[in-house]
Parts: sequence; C-alpha cells; structure tokens
Amino acid sequence: MRKLILFGLAIGILSSCEETYLPKPPGYNRIDLPSHNFSTLQGDYPYSLEYSVHSLVEPDSFNLKEKYWINLDYQGFEAKVHLTYKPINEQYDFRTLSNDAFNLTAKHQKMAYGISENVLVTPNGYTGVVVELTGEVPTQFQFFVTDSTDHFLRGALYFNTAMKNDSLAPVIEYIKVDMAHLMNSVKFLD
Repeated sequence: MRKLILFGLAIGILSSCEETYLPKPPGYNRIDLPSHNFSTLQGDYPYSLEYSVHSLVEPDSFNLKEKYWINLDYQGFEAKVHLTYKPINEQYDFRTLSNDAFNLTAKHQKMAYGISENVLVTPNGYTGVVVELTGEVPTQFQFFVTDSTDHFLRGALYFNTAMKNDSLAPVIEYIKVDMAHLMNSVKFLD
C-alpha cells in the first residue's frame, strides 16, 4: 500500500512539471490623472491664489492658532500640500522665515539623492524659491513665495502612503504643475 501511495505521488509530481512556466511581465500601477483646472481661494486670507479643483481646501489641523495655514488635500492621490503663511514683521523677519524654510528642506538631505533649488519671479512681481527633492523623501516638492517686506507663503507636498516615490512619479509631476500655477497666481493683500 505504501509503495502504491509513493508511486501515485511520483506520477503526480512528474505530470505537474510538463507545462512550461512563463514569468509575468512587470506591471505598473495605472494612475488616471485629471486635466488641470483651477479655482480661486475663497475666505478671509491675507493672500489670494488659484488652487486645483481636484483638491479640497481645509484648515491646517497641525497648528490651530495659525488661521491662515491651510492644506490642499488631493484625496484621490492621498497627498496634501501644506501651505503656511506668516506676516513679515518684528517677530518674523524675512531672514528668519527664509532660513526656516531652507532648514526644513535641509532636514531631508540624509534621505535625498538630490536637491534642486530654483529662484523665480512670479507674474505679480514676487520672489519664489522652488525646491525639488529626489529619492525616498517624505516631501518631494517645496516652495515659498514672498514680497520680502510684508508676506511669506510656504508650501510643501506630502503623501500619506507607503508607496515608493518612483511609483508616485506621475502624481508628483501632476501636482508640481498645480503648484507652479498656484505660485504664479499668488497675490498678497494689504
């Protein structure tokens, strides 16, 4: 009886090896990206800007004392753009605010493969600094826009997902276009 069971197992094992195995080709997540459309920020803010209609404007829950801090929540992509605003005054001078922005970016140097900084002038005459980080960093895109005398607006893109940044690359590029539009539309109000 034992020989019969072993013979049956051997036949089963040998017959299962007849098919040729073909490995599956590499697959990639399909990410459908909507067209870029923008809306003007509503509310009592010392700035105006145009943001993506595919994001939800919400108050920043990290620091409730800062009523001009907002998040742009891209719910479909599990991404948020954190926007923080500070008036330039005796308490917060331009040098301190810009140094803080650069120091926050520098914290990611250990994980970043590269950091690219670009200075630009917006259509409204404000100075902007754009920082792009590559590698497995928590934030891939940061910026600030300022008139350097009265207003300072900083933004940073964060994802609430464990996916690798190379998988997120199409979404990162999509949101970067939105952030470029946002920066170019900023107007500081007096």
